[in-house]
Amino acid sequence: MMRKVARWAAGALGLLLLLFVALVAYWALRPNRAQVNPALAAEVWPVVSDGQHNSNTHLIYWRDAFYLVHARSRFHMGNSDSRLVVRRSADGREWQEIAVLGMPAEAGAAPADIRDPKFAAIGDRLFLYALPNIGFEPEPYGTVVSVSDDGETWPPFTPIEPQGWLLWEPKTQDGQTWYAAAYWHEHGRSALFRSADGLTWEHVSAIHEGDRNDETANAFLPDGRILVTARLEGDDRAWHQGSPHAATLLAVAAPPYTEWTATRSTTARLDGPALFTYNDRVYAVGRFDPDGTSRWYGGSSLLGRKRTAIYEVTPDALVWLSDLPSAGDTSYAGAVVRDGYLYTTYYTNDTRRDYPWLLGLIMPSDVMMARIPLENLERLAAR
Repeated sequence: MMRKVARWAAGALGLLLLLFVALVAYWALRPNRAQVNPALAAEVWPVVSDGQHNSNTHLIYWRDAFYLVHARSRFHMGNSDSRLVVRRSADGREWQEIAVLGMPAEAGAAPADIRDPKFAAIGDRLFLYALPNIGFEPEPYGTVVSVSDDGETWPPFTPIEPQGWLLWEPKTQDGQTWYAAAYWHEHGRSALFRSADGLTWEHVSAIHEGDRNDETANAFLPDGRILVTARLEGDDRAWHQGSPHAATLLAVAAPPYTEWTATRSTTARLDGPALFTYNDRVYAVGRFDPDGTSRWYGGSSLLGRKRTAIYEVTPDALVWLSDLPSAGDTSYAGAVVRDGYLYTTYYTNDTRRDYPWLLGLIMPSDVMMARIPLENLERLAAR
């Protein structure tokens, strides 16, 4: 009897292993079906393709040059090899590596993982904000900053107040006061902060609570209101498990930005967003989940496919406009509007295939640049 049970168990285990291998093979060979609208006439080229897992990009134009920062690591999850690489280019095509930054190690400990870098040109200096993380799970615990006078020399990162808040990209309307949306390191809360110098940040107001709120971004509307997006994971399950309640918060406040009106969009859970403005319209470059929330694993699951996509963002809606060539682990963009073009950076696995996020997290990924005529983007939005 025991031998029969053992043979049955061995056969069942072998069948499960065979099914798993077949599933991985299907995932690895599945052709990419990203929906890139030809009306955009987007030029896309690789900036970094070195076999590493490159991710978490940001982009700024400062002192007659593009500055790109991205994370370089073994894989997506937290690890002590994680570094931020700063690059400079006159035209967005030929790049020079000018700095590699990491978190200093505590006594007797390995260096912390670091991710989610954001540039801001405040005063006459270039600021680089980032989020350090300790542990395998990517759960940053605060915000750090390094400030450069010339874009080449970067001092060690130092923590900024208030502790525990994770700042996204600072924005200004008048060049004097900077605003940044942020989320609490334990998730579930977002707030607006302001600063005059980029170093000392003051709490302005609470934006949202609940829904495992994280990854916020903000932009100014033409009438002076602030528009905020926030990634809503939907419940208290881990970030990678997916949820049928995954969504994007859309929140708006008029000066002095203390009262917020909010709605939510189920178009996408907008991970890794970069918001920018052109001709009074607000756009976003961020993650898109083409499987939606209808699958059994819910929205934004490790088992689902991912894209980097372009959206129009209004106080009432998140409107998908087009994918960019992308697959697997992807998004976390930077955006620069210059000379009639949108220049946007993002990262992606091999775009010839359509890997699920699960495989993309551990595979090499490249940093890409897309150059899009803004008149084409505007026409697409107007439709």
